[in-house]
Amino acid sequence: MATDTCCCSPASLQRRLPILAWLPHYSAQWLKMDFIAGLSVGLTVIPQALAYAEVAGLPPQYGLYSAFMGCFVYFFLGTSRDVTLGPTAIMSLLVSFYTFHEPAYAVLLAFLSGCIQLVMGLLRLGFLLDFVSCPVIKGFTSAATITIGCGQIKNLLGLQNIPRQFFLQVYHTFLHIGETRLGDAVLGLVCMVLLLVLKLLRDHVPPAHPEMPPGVRLSRGLVWTATTARNALVVSFAALIAYSFEVTGYQPFILTGETAEGLPPVRTPPFSLTTANETVSFTEMVQNMGAGLAVVPLMGLLESIAVAKAFASQNNYRIDANQELLGLTVPLLPSRTAVNAQSGVCTPAGGLVTGVLVLLSLDYLTSLFYYIPKSALAAVIIMAVAPLFEAKIFRTLWRVKRLDLLPLCVTFLLCFWEVQYGILAGTLVSVFILLYSVARPKTQVSEGPVLVLQPASGLHFPAIEALREMVLNQALKAAPARCAVLECTHVSSIDYTVVLGLGELLEDLHRQGVNLVFVGLQVPVLRTLLAADLKGFQYFSSLEEAEKYVHQDPGTQPYNICEDLVPEHKVALLKD
Repeated sequence: MATDTCCCSPASLQRRLPILAWLPHYSAQWLKMDFIAGLSVGLTVIPQALAYAEVAGLPPQYGLYSAFMGCFVYFFLGTSRDVTLGPTAIMSLLVSFYTFHEPAYAVLLAFLSGCIQLVMGLLRLGFLLDFVSCPVIKGFTSAATITIGCGQIKNLLGLQNIPRQFFLQVYHTFLHIGETRLGDAVLGLVCMVLLLVLKLLRDHVPPAHPEMPPGVRLSRGLVWTATTARNALVVSFAALIAYSFEVTGYQPFILTGETAEGLPPVRTPPFSLTTANETVSFTEMVQNMGAGLAVVPLMGLLESIAVAKAFASQNNYRIDANQELLGLTVPLLPSRTAVNAQSGVCTPAGGLVTGVLVLLSLDYLTSLFYYIPKSALAAVIIMAVAPLFEAKIFRTLWRVKRLDLLPLCVTFLLCFWEVQYGILAGTLVSVFILLYSVARPKTQVSEGPVLVLQPASGLHFPAIEALREMVLNQALKAAPARCAVLECTHVSSIDYTVVLGLGELLEDLHRQGVNLVFVGLQVPVLRTLLAADLKGFQYFSSLEEAEKYVHQDPGTQPYNICEDLVPEHKVALLKD
């Protein structure tokens, strides 16, 4: 066995453990850039993790738990230097649908999703993700953006006891709008404005360059730091205001409340759940999560790999989609990945700094998280998910290919009802569109004394009946009936059903005294047809030769048919 194909070869080990490819070349300059990038991402991920725990319906510490472990795993297994792992708004929303606000369900779902992704990676099933089309993904993310944004309006306005189901949520929010708490509403809106201003400042202030004067470089660096860590700054600002009111004995805001300090004990995932009323077995927990065991790992991988590929293309390196299946045990957040890339990260080691920072916050900052107003976290979530809604995709698809609007709209609308139904229905519509193009390939028809039909793509078993009817109708509708030429330049493969259909077509036309000949057959197709030994099968290397043959008097000897092949050539073709 060749060295490069051995499972224990250096190349194979580097594919499975990408850290072996870059760690031997690690430099002090890389360490500096990775530290800056990891610190920048950490200041972004901590407030977002707290906010996304609210979206998932879990205690705030679970957002922090999910924000550090993925960084350590991806350090060893990841192939993208820009990717930074942690909770996202969309995945938090999915978790809320399938875990019933119960941490035990969330932990088990994360564990089982990781197992499913691991198996997919080991079996190299990354290609399956290609069957979920871009319109389906865009429809889901757009619906999720609206669902998440609307779900945070209650926290932004200080409303309580609002249902989580989307339509009920919208109804009850409007119903109880008169109960808005002034303090929460004002603080939430102020936080949104501050986040927007800092984001615009980040987008419009050019980064510092070494050739700039020291004073300008320092000011640009301070602006970059402040705008990059805008979530942390705004949340800290809101917490300081809330603490100031707490000292006075009056609290106009709804606060995050207690956050468990430190890490939970290390133990296996909960394979059963004991409540005050009953014990839920592992089988029952799996049944309760249902479609979540397919939707969560699938959408996590789609979100992660799509962003990883985008940044890999932008920064001129490649990722391995199947290897990403091994490294992506939890999904990434595009905005954090953008921060990582813009911070000049050089290797996945930047994620280690982020993970350590989150761990330190769990040990030393949890008492301060108590004073964070929920309206401030709602502002962080709304400003984070707003860019995910792409209204222009509807206009783009209308201009580029209107048929793709169908899976987009089906996914978008049904996701407001049930996410799994929306994704499944959109995917089925996309697959149906794909299968229809296979079953009804476009065929160019050239009218004349001789009918020439040219399929625009391959011929597969769903298409043969439609092709047969087309040839019969076109050839026999004229008086007298016309001979036909099937130009197969674009047909690269056929199956047994197609062979049978072509044989029946030849017999049908022969009974009507009409010839059907073939032109431009590729070698694999010609080999298949010769092996079938179809009666009356005739093929030519050019259209001119075919037309010359079919214009001959019926009693004339055929110009070029398969029976006239030199026997040894035919045998060689069949054995090739």
